[in-house]
Amino acid sequence: MDVHLEPWSESALGLLRSINTPQMRHHVGGPESEEQLLARHRRYLALPETGRGCMFAVLLGAEPVGSIAYHRRDWQGEEIYETGWNVLPPHQGRGIAAAAGAALIAVVRSAARRAGAPSGLHAFPSVQNAPSNALCHRLGFTLRGACDFEYPAGSGAVMRSNDWRLDLSDLSARSDRTPSSRGRGGGPSMS
Repeated sequence: MDVHLEPWSESALGLLRSINTPQMRHHVGGPESEEQLLARHRRYLALPETGRGCMFAVLLGAEPVGSIAYHRRDWQGEEIYETGWNVLPPHQGRGIAAAAGAALIAVVRSAARRAGAPSGLHAFPSVQNAPSNALCHRLGFTLRGACDFEYPAGSGAVMRSNDWRLDLSDLSARSDRTPSSRGRGGGPSMS
């Protein structure tokens, strides 16, 4: 299966609109308005310039089938990397999220080698999102427990999430697992 990541671009706006559905955004507060969606798209485009992370389109061959990201954030008194993902419904259950997750972990491990970089990658899927929680486990994350998580950041809206952490300093950790995943979304990503 030819799954790869492509940095977010202007052409990914159509993908973002495809993700902005009640089904895809069920665990993260529902669809956004067009204004909110365009603001999100602009943040995704600008993210690499900040040096704090990157948003990617997930491609199956040349077809955009989802998104995945990482970015720095403060969490419980420490700076971490956060990740989240989406795979469009026609492509769920085929291992695409697992392949994209493994590819992203390799990117983040490389970023974590820089001086002052966070040593942990966290995912915060809703406690009710069983497929995304299972994917975190399959990718080698460790469940730290349930938590209240503000999403989008600064909104005041709090969701009950699981805090999954992957130790980026453990170079022996396996991120090449390729199980099937049916996750609709990996929880909050890039508010």
